[in-house]
Amino acid sequence: QTESYVARRMSEVVLKEQRYGKDRVRLIKVIRTGKWHEIIELTVRVLLEGDFETSYTHGDNSKVIATDTMKNTVYILAKKTANIKCIELFAAEIGKHFVDTYSHVTKTNVLITKHRWTRMLVDGKLHDHSFARDGEETRIAEVLVKRDKVEIKSGLKGLLVLKTTGSAFYGFHRDQYTTLPEATDRILSTVIDATWTYSISGPNAINKIPYCTIFDSIRKLTLDTFATDDSVSVQATLYLMAKRILETHKEVTSVSYALPNKHCFAFDLERFGLKNSGADADIYVPFEDPSGLITATVERVKSKL
Repeated sequence: QTESYVARRMSEVVLKEQRYGKDRVRLIKVIRTGKWHEIIELTVRVLLEGDFETSYTHGDNSKVIATDTMKNTVYILAKKTANIKCIELFAAEIGKHFVDTYSHVTKTNVLITKHRWTRMLVDGKLHDHSFARDGEETRIAEVLVKRDKVEIKSGLKGLLVLKTTGSAFYGFHRDQYTTLPEATDRILSTVIDATWTYSISGPNAINKIPYCTIFDSIRKLTLDTFATDDSVSVQATLYLMAKRILETHKEVTSVSYALPNKHCFAFDLERFGLKNSGADADIYVPFEDPSGLITATVERVKSKL
């Protein structure tokens, strides 16, 4: 009886949630207009949700859409689409394909990363078919497609920035464990990760949002604020960035930032008879780890009825 009870208790488990798909689908599309070429490099992840439970619980693969099929679908849609430049719309197109094609798929999660290429300047002119990788910054779009709803989140990742003045950090809490000196003027450097969500009234409204224009504007607002704000802390600068975005773009409902503090400390040259502190500091050592990490989400206040 004890063994039977134990066996019964062990069998009382359920599959709480599940999703599966294809990750790191890499592609480059060349768009040719005569001699003038453009390139779009993307990394795509597709994850499906739906009636796949028995593949986990009973080893029944009859409803499983092979991840290789998902990879092929991405390439085929990339060939056919007119939306390849706008990754939000391309991601929505991929998601809609799987929901519309397979009745047992209830949700498609699509994440697209767009890699940054810059056209070369040769003899003072933009070259028609040559490009250079412009840093590790990427643009992202994360789209969830359901049968009656589309949710879109956009963002940028890996934007490395630094300013040599216009940043301070003082007046912070001090106790017996505090050794950090207060700074009224310091180097401020960070790698900006930002995401923002859109207000979408329905599936047909996704084509009415100027995603690329908004992305360019948010990137500029972020850089302009970072450069010009007389920062008293990373937290205060972060909030100002997000506030300006929400004030500028009514389509955006919330903005999230993650800003690691890329510390640069003046190297001690006093032992060599050289001044390298305060106004005399000009030799610094960048430190990767450990680093501060400041994150926040700022959202638009919902109007009360």
